[in-house]
Amino acid sequence: MPVPVLLTGRSVRLEPLAMRHAEALARAGEADRSAYAFTPVPDGLESALDYIARALAEQAAGRCLPFALVSTADDRVIGSTRFLELDYWRGPLVWPPTPGHPHGDPLTAIPDAAEIGNTWIAGDARGTGINTEAKLLMLRHAFESWGVRRITFRADARNTRSRVAIERLGATCEGIRRAHSRGLDGAVRDTAFYSILDEEWPTVRDIIELRLSAPRGNRVLQDLLPA
Repeated sequence: MPVPVLLTGRSVRLEPLAMRHAEALARAGEADRSAYAFTPVPDGLESALDYIARALAEQAAGRCLPFALVSTADDRVIGSTRFLELDYWRGPLVWPPTPGHPHGDPLTAIPDAAEIGNTWIAGDARGTGINTEAKLLMLRHAFESWGVRRITFRADARNTRSRVAIERLGATCEGIRRAHSRGLDGAVRDTAFYSILDEEWPTVRDIIELRLSAPRGNRVLQDLLPA
């Protein structure tokens, strides 16, 4: 599995998720839970402990790399995100391919493709640019440190908020897979898939950095930037 890493920006720090984050993670998920209709978010301390335990079990199995989102302004945990669906294409060609199984030492594996997902953020941190900077840090690590060929995003097709946020990053919509899986509400959901390729990354990076540098109060400038 990829080695856990600390990613630090101006407004947010991505710390490897650990049990010590449980109480703060529970507090972050307390307010305005109406925004979490499509994303699993801890509800209380026991739920946070279970959420972290499951994430760490997935990490130990080499299936994800989870983070706690921490505001650098006050060192407050404000949410979580992760790399998942790690895929490896190096080494001898094996057919049919077996996703998620790296060639060589699995403890130092570097993926060739991955997904960014399971992202949620506290209500009072939405609209502050923190989530955008967190995505920039993860994308930069994936493309510039790992050297991935593709990063994928996906969202419940009904989740307009997440889909708009993904599109504003500069990701390309690959389409909607109908009746793809069961949603958090129990309904059979359609899933919208997005991606950013390595050759697109320099342009996407410039757009995100320009968006982050624009004054937060300047909505006109924000809206003029490429989606």
